[in-house]
Amino acid sequence: MTRQPHDQFAKQYLEELLAPLGEVQVSREVAGEVRQIDVWFAPSPTSTGDREILGLLGRMASSPCLLEPFRNQPSKTEIRNCLLKLFSLHSQLQRQARREDDTLTEASLPVLWIITTSASTALLDSFKATQPDNWLPGVYFLAEALKTAVVAINQLPTTPETLWLRILGKGTTQQQAINELIALPQGNPLRSNVLELLSTWRVNLESKDNITEDERELIMQLSPAYLKWREDTLQEGRQEGRQEGRQEGRLEGERLVVENLLRARFGSIDEALSTAIAPMLQLPPQEFASLILQLSNLSREELLARFGISGS
Repeated sequence: MTRQPHDQFAKQYLEELLAPLGEVQVSREVAGEVRQIDVWFAPSPTSTGDREILGLLGRMASSPCLLEPFRNQPSKTEIRNCLLKLFSLHSQLQRQARREDDTLTEASLPVLWIITTSASTALLDSFKATQPDNWLPGVYFLAEALKTAVVAINQLPTTPETLWLRILGKGTTQQQAINELIALPQGNPLRSNVLELLSTWRVNLESKDNITEDERELIMQLSPAYLKWREDTLQEGRQEGRQEGRQEGRLEGERLVVENLLRARFGSIDEALSTAIAPMLQLPPQEFASLILQLSNLSREELLARFGISGS
């Protein structure tokens, strides 16, 4: 399976979780030959975010770090390329410190976290990776001076502490994590946003040409998150309408539902899609509900044609 759809989701997902805790940069370039770090994070000393809610991920992000997620087990070359990014960034930070007549200690250098759905014993042994007693099973560290660790998601214990990393897993590991996410109370500060990101990932996969068998399985796996997010969004729209107690309040709630679902289905709302919102809201309640349920199966052209709108 191509990494692109997973890369996009993983970067947006990690940015969403870590943004309340500090500075997050996605696809940060490092000096030398152009290379990009998937996610760079630097904790903020004044952050009001709750690090503990992220469990193991929060512990990993307690100091500056690079996060490199992989949908499939990385090769030795891919791990060496991640190390090269880390060392290039170390050199860049050290040069900056010298220019500013500052001191950059060994302890303040960022750590590399390679987050992979699985890691074989042979791969870990080839890098002399070991599992410390003070970290959960599934977390392996390379030699101390390399400042690098590998997180094998399929080896993590199934506990609330590992949930936000297991969302990035694969197969039954990810499916179990999605079920746990759906079961969280609606008041959980991360639940809604993560469900929306998972839904967008599913929509992006579904809109691809020549979908592979692995991608079809992933679409099915992500479907419960999509259906739950859609149900919650519809409920949110209804509640807003009831709270207003007026016709314009109901329409505003339904408009919110439509805009969110269109954005998740098509990535953004262009001028033609924006024009379609008003006639959608004017449909009788039964037709409106039926259209919302069919939306994930309609192409942009089919939706616009239904309301006689040109897609050009």
